[in-house]
Amino acid sequence: MFTTRFEAWVRRRAEALVTALGRTPLTPNQVTVIGTALTFVAAGLAAFGHLRWAGVVLIFAGTCDILDGALARSTGASYPYGAFLDSTLDRYSEGAIYLGLVAYFVTVDGPLQRWLVLATLAALAGSFLVSYVRARAQSLGFTCKTGLFQRPERVVVTVIGLIFGGIVLYGVVFLLAIVTNLTALQRIREVWLQGRAQRLEHERERKARRAAPTQVP
Repeated sequence: MFTTRFEAWVRRRAEALVTALGRTPLTPNQVTVIGTALTFVAAGLAAFGHLRWAGVVLIFAGTCDILDGALARSTGASYPYGAFLDSTLDRYSEGAIYLGLVAYFVTVDGPLQRWLVLATLAALAGSFLVSYVRARAQSLGFTCKTGLFQRPERVVVTVIGLIFGGIVLYGVVFLLAIVTNLTALQRIREVWLQGRAQRLEHERERKARRAAPTQVP
């Protein structure tokens, strides 16, 4: 899967940064909060039309998003609350970026304005669904790891769109509107297949019990 290879490649490149960061008094949770704050800055820059700077700031925010987990693992400071905080602030971060893009697109004149706003809102809904489906599935005991476009890919293509702007940004927004919802549907199908397999297994066990001869004492 592309996501797995991509994350592995990024984490290998981040090892040197994690080593340096481990010598500072910063905790993984503080790195998480810094990354979220930078994302809000990027969203504000995008809202006011400073797209290239928004993309640059989002690169640093994405780096923090990688380093917080890596720092927690390398320092042995990995706790359930840290994972909870990271996931929660990731949702705030994604929401901020998409809302910043909406604020920018409402100032863009032309026939595409309405479609760009709708596509951005569809991408926002899809990105939230991707995370929700996985969290809900795992809470019920299912495995849910597939997906065409997970968070790392979404951040990368958003950065590309912001830096290049114009038609590239428009294409990125329409792409995200499609692939985020497609990823959510992929995960729903994955969980449905697991649920069907469980149901069929239970039915086979029930039929086997009914067919078993009754023991007469």
